[in-house]
Amino acid sequence: MTSHIAGEPSDLHDEHLRTKAVAAARGDAPFDRLIVNGVLIDMVTGEQRRADIGLVGPLIASVHAPGSRTDAMELIDAGNGYISPGLIDTHMHIESSMVTPAAYAGAVVPRGVTTIVWDPHEFANVHGVAGVRFAVDAARGLPLRMVVLAPSCVPSAPGLELNGADFDADVITDLLSWPEIGGIAEVMTMQGVIDREPRISAILQSGLDAGKLICGHARGLGENRLAAFMAAGITSDHELTSGEDLLQKLRAGLSIELRGSHDHLLPEFVATLNRLGPLPQTITLCTDDVFPDDLHERGGLDDVVRRLVAYGLDPVKALQAATLNAARRLGREDLGLIASGRRADLVVFEDLRSLRARHVIVNGKVVAASGRLLDPLTALETAGLKQSMKIDPVTADGFRVPAAGERVRIATIDKPRFTAWGEMEAQVRNGTVVPPDGTTLIAVAHRHGRADPRPRVGFLLGWGQWRGAFATTVSHDSHNLTVFGGNEEDMAVAANAVIAAGGGMAVARDGAIEALLPLPVSGLVSEQSLDSVAKGFTELRSAMDKIVDWQPPYLVFKACFGATLACNAGPHQTDRGIADVTTGRLLQTPVL
Repeated sequence: MTSHIAGEPSDLHDEHLRTKAVAAARGDAPFDRLIVNGVLIDMVTGEQRRADIGLVGPLIASVHAPGSRTDAMELIDAGNGYISPGLIDTHMHIESSMVTPAAYAGAVVPRGVTTIVWDPHEFANVHGVAGVRFAVDAARGLPLRMVVLAPSCVPSAPGLELNGADFDADVITDLLSWPEIGGIAEVMTMQGVIDREPRISAILQSGLDAGKLICGHARGLGENRLAAFMAAGITSDHELTSGEDLLQKLRAGLSIELRGSHDHLLPEFVATLNRLGPLPQTITLCTDDVFPDDLHERGGLDDVVRRLVAYGLDPVKALQAATLNAARRLGREDLGLIASGRRADLVVFEDLRSLRARHVIVNGKVVAASGRLLDPLTALETAGLKQSMKIDPVTADGFRVPAAGERVRIATIDKPRFTAWGEMEAQVRNGTVVPPDGTTLIAVAHRHGRADPRPRVGFLLGWGQWRGAFATTVSHDSHNLTVFGGNEEDMAVAANAVIAAGGGMAVARDGAIEALLPLPVSGLVSEQSLDSVAKGFTELRSAMDKIVDWQPPYLVFKACFGATLACNAGPHQTDRGIADVTTGRLLQTPVL
């Protein structure tokens, strides 16, 4: 398994480095740095014990009794803080935070996150292999270890949607040959795996042949379907829906990437883990998706740990999941443990509830103190990821559904998140369907230049009464232009604002733009500072609250970004029509 800062497992094998570390451990040479006055969190025994830690270069040379050594080039006073290995986020998408990799690193490293497992699935769905290459290149030189994975499902539902690229087994085999690629990212084509569909089976075989990680997305799978999914070679899941689902997947033997992006489920997960007693060794933690305002205000994986502790999980167990368990999942024996011979990725926390990081050490060097990076970061040039909106402006008529006669039966997409097919009767006026009361319009327009860009329109049920429209190019996972609305005029206004911005999100009401967040890099990311993007996203959220009455936990703002996730069971609107991956059904028009 590899990473991108000066911190590959092989760098610790240098003979001169080991000789120097051995001498320092014996007491025959000084340490480069010595951490004193701290409480070590022992991830093996669960103990909290006082210890000093001597570092030589990127190595931990010695963990020893407090005050027994003072010989070091530099002393780091932990100030009675708690010393933990650096936190490891086992599944995430930087693009979901809508900032560059450098900006993301600047946000999480000062909080104690030192390693992430990044699935650049969003960049890949827009730009193909060039998007993955950007991810690998952008990770270099940052004080955040990034294990980059090969996106497995580009697109996520072949034949039911069209995106900007197509990753078959040959592409995946090539990506896995890159030394920077740590494995295959979440396999989302669940039905294809279970049916042993040739395309995804060949992709899985590429991962098996490479001997690298194969990560999963097993939402709603259980019993024989889950067994079939795992028998194909998939070893992890983060798509948990309940405490019982967590327990069943632990019993099945999956590595669990317990994610923080569905906060309403965390208390149930904590209760399940607490009933088990000892923490399962296969529990790791991940963020999956973190919006920019949440990242700015609360952080990344540190926020997940903090919330789990607040919901009743023992702090040491939460940290074990985020460090040692995660390192073992990745096959990284150099990470996740404070012990002689391991990598010096360390965090000094003020306490075990606030988890405020006093010092963050990466590869033996202090890179952040008191919540701030010590050195500025340089972002990679993004010119190659711009100009991704290959679509002309639209009109209100583009969001109307043609029909003949006076009344028709239409198909509806019922319920947010866990969708179901529905039918209802609708009036026809001037040759188009009149949206029935209680429905919300959804339209998806292909924006990647590979197909007809005219919007495909559907009707949502259970999405409330919309008093305006929302347009977004952040639309999992093909990231086409998706528009929701209560009327066609506002939908056109919002869509055209996003097209003109080169991608992003817009809220329209009464024919005017209420909020606009430009995301010109791939239609997913801004090059502005996290503070600026977070502010813009907060304004967008506020504007959305004025046009929709949310009904948590499922009818929430976040549901807008997953409404086109066609790999999940049930009907979903795509740029090809209304698609159902379970049955293979595809309706180009909702008129039945």
